Amino acid sequence: ELGWTESIPYLDRPPSPLEFYREWVSPNKPCIIQNAISHWPALKKWTSAYLREVVGPKVVSVAVTPNGYADAVFQDRFVMPEERQMPFMDFLDIVEKKVTSPNVFYVQKQCSNLTKEFPELVCDVQPDIPWMSEALGKKPDAVNFWLGESAAVTSLHKDHYENLYCVISGEKHFLLHPPSDRPFIPYELYQPATYQVSEDGSFEIVDEKSADKVPWIPLDPLNPNLEQYPEYAKAKPLQCTVKAGEMLYLPSLWFHHVQQSHGCIAVNYWYDMEYDLKYSYYQLLDCLTKTVMVL
Repeated sequence: ELGWTESIPYLDRPPSPLEFYREWVSPNKPCIIQNAISHWPALKKWTSAYLREVVGPKVVSVAVTPNGYADAVFQDRFVMPEERQMPFMDFLDIVEKKVTSPNVFYVQKQCSNLTKEFPELVCDVQPDIPWMSEALGKKPDAVNFWLGESAAVTSLHKDHYENLYCVISGEKHFLLHPPSDRPFIPYELYQPATYQVSEDGSFEIVDEKSADKVPWIPLDPLNPNLEQYPEYAKAKPLQCTVKAGEMLYLPSLWFHHVQQSHGCIAVNYWYDMEYDLKYSYYQLLDCLTKTVMVL
């Protein structure tokens, strides 16, 4: 009723900065953009052999979990992954199944890890998306590199960023909710904790005792417990698949749950959102939702 479509529209070319701001950023609407990154060398160069040659023995940060869920609710905790430092080639051995492991590995560190941990690869993409930078009048806060196993799942959450998500190889599967679905999406406070490996190789969950509780969404949108969260039945998720060579514009404050094909490689650009009237509307909706739940 607020004008969201039943599917994510496609653009067959990158828009002009003015067009993009008017048609997509300002109304906070997602779209998939084709032919926006077709000139990137990464689309042809980023094979496993190339990554081994260029990054190879370099030690990088890898998120490791027993179940594929990093930064997610598990056993009434908000559990973060073990952040393991390991040679990139050893990580590739696991992704390519040359080495077997009962755990799930994912390069997903989100503090501009492309520029900080993989600077050798930056020349194969772009430091920013020029038409987006001009539309917003700023450069991205972070550029992130993603590569992992198909078992790695990103739980439902939102970000305070305008996100351009570019798939280099494989596919990403997104389930999206507009900010207006906030009344139907449950949040609860959870004790933060981290996966740690025991001496026998098994994982244990260790509480971050000095940290404040974390508000997070406990619901799995692919298999929602409607007895526990009946309001979610009123939500209207959108699903889309972003294929190699395509770019998803994921607007700020949109909820998203992400899956991927095995070995999928992606790069995303996070531009800080404007804390304008749209943000105030969302905060009002959030406060009203919490108040109704208390009543």
